[in-house]
Amino acid sequence: MNTTISNNGLPKFPQATSNTGTGSAATAAAATGSTTAASTSDDQLKLTDSALALQEAARPGDTASIDPQRVEQVRKALADGSYKIDAGRIADRMLVLEAQLGGAGKP
Repeated sequence: MNTTISNNGLPKFPQATSNTGTGSAATAAAATGSTTAASTSDDQLKLTDSALALQEAARPGDTASIDPQRVEQVRKALADGSYKIDAGRIADRMLVLEAQLGGAGKP
């Protein structure tokens, strides 16, 4: 039995063919189910603001916010061991993020 299912824009994968379960009831159910599912597609996708922001940031070719000189500067500092990590600043920013996410502790 070979059933065609709409991929709705997703990549197509090869379908396995099998001769098991070829009873008339299974064949009739599969035939009616595939036509019904293909004719009604009311699926919707709503992204949150955060997901939209991540999607926008991940767009290829949008490198305006990346400073290549700064990236190279940090890369060299990491390589030669001169990059200094400010643990206090990291902790402060983590507390601010926790407060923004609705955590119990406020800075």
